[in-house]
Amino acid sequence: MGVPKALTIAGSDSGGGAGIQADLKTFSAFRVFGMSVITAVTAQNSLGVQAVFNLPPEFVGRQIESVLSDFGADVVKIGMLSTAPIIAEVAERLRAYAREEAGRDPLRVVLDPVMIAKSGDQLLQPEARAALIKELLPQALVVTPNLHEAEALADMPVATEADMEEAARRILALGPRNVLVKGGHLRDAATDILWNGRDFTRFTAARLASTSTHGTGCTFASAIAACLARGHALKDAISEAKAYVTAAIREGFQAGRGVGALRHFVASW
Repeated sequence: MGVPKALTIAGSDSGGGAGIQADLKTFSAFRVFGMSVITAVTAQNSLGVQAVFNLPPEFVGRQIESVLSDFGADVVKIGMLSTAPIIAEVAERLRAYAREEAGRDPLRVVLDPVMIAKSGDQLLQPEARAALIKELLPQALVVTPNLHEAEALADMPVATEADMEEAARRILALGPRNVLVKGGHLRDAATDILWNGRDFTRFTAARLASTSTHGTGCTFASAIAACLARGHALKDAISEAKAYVTAAIREGFQAGRGVGALRHFVASW
């Protein structure tokens, strides 16, 4: 068996805790060869984001074509896309690759819809949000919204596990094959709920008293992608990814003066 390969399409975090940097660290932690397509460059640290520069859509597309035409990918993880033109470019490049690879296993996409920050701040303009729903949700094997993002996608308040179930039903109707609503913002246990159109599966972990939470969404989605690349079934991939993220938060540390960092290589340092 060759080395599993995963591609991340996301923004760069100069602070190293989220985005492309977190994705590649996570892939390496799972012994998966990581490749990257950068959609935006940020000036940020543990205190916040000071500036964002979005790359031209055509250059994002060239990166995708360059990587997939040579390496291919067992799984693609998608994070921050920022603008409607970038979203459209990514979607078309992935569709083109799927057409070229017709007859082989379909490209598996883990879509982390980076729409709304933990603070509730909007990260996508309305036209970009509409493009994400139309262009990328139907291509996703699994989409992983947090509670704020589930509210936006499902067009309803999401504050309880019952709300999460209804939101998952609504989001699945938009086209993805599976929906994992993340419950990191629930008041009690950190319970995530998976809906595949037939049954619900809950993934629960104790809530940790830790401030090392920067990049948890990126890391979780990338861990799911890495496990899928290694041949795990989706439910097993989610279970292993959740255990990994929980350990990375528990063993997190203070890297800067703001939000703490995850310990991505929790098993080795």
